[in-house]
Amino acid sequence: MGSVPRTLELFYDVLSPYSWLAFEVLCRYKNIWNVSLQLQPTLIGGIMRDSGNQPPAMLPRKAVYMRSDVRLLSQHLQVPIHFPKDFFSVILKKGSLTAMRFLTAVKMEHPEMLEKVSRELWMRIWSRDEDITEPPSILAAAEKAGMSMEQAQELLKRVSTPQVKNQLKETTEAACKYGAFGLPITVAHLHDETHMLFGSDRMELLAYLLGEKWMGPVPPAVNPRL
Repeated sequence: MGSVPRTLELFYDVLSPYSWLAFEVLCRYKNIWNVSLQLQPTLIGGIMRDSGNQPPAMLPRKAVYMRSDVRLLSQHLQVPIHFPKDFFSVILKKGSLTAMRFLTAVKMEHPEMLEKVSRELWMRIWSRDEDITEPPSILAAAEKAGMSMEQAQELLKRVSTPQVKNQLKETTEAACKYGAFGLPITVAHLHDETHMLFGSDRMELLAYLLGEKWMGPVPPAVNPRL
């Protein structure tokens, strides 16, 4: 009998391109490493408020660097990221509250669909420059991910319920307790120790902590095409 898989939690928000990068790398390794990957939809705005941090786009030099950084990382990690044309409106005005509540509802009711629906929301905002805030946009992402329209509509009705709101709040608070000051964070539960790693560029360090082999962002035999 093999050893029990180590639990990895990925706290993410589809508003964050770095979250998408971490998400795809971990999804590629989840069946290679001896891990149990738990996806945790989180609200990045709540983490920023709690930590006193600011989005990189609010600081001119960071904003310039971020564009270059994400472009290079998207090529290296083979994730099709393209910045929205109206970047500030998308990131700072529209936000992702409804989308993250919807993903929270997906996790609560249809957890087997969470990976695919999350990916489709990222594809909309960060690859095709499409909306993720309006109900038809969220329904389109869910349907493209393979969810029936009936299921998606029922989940969309739940985004305004106390159960979904409270769950997203609790997940965000959990990330803050782990020390999050932005997203993504990956939390590795190893024996009696818990390690919080920030960002999408700590995967080699994560492999070291797990005692697993790091084979680059696209391990052999994995098709990265999205």
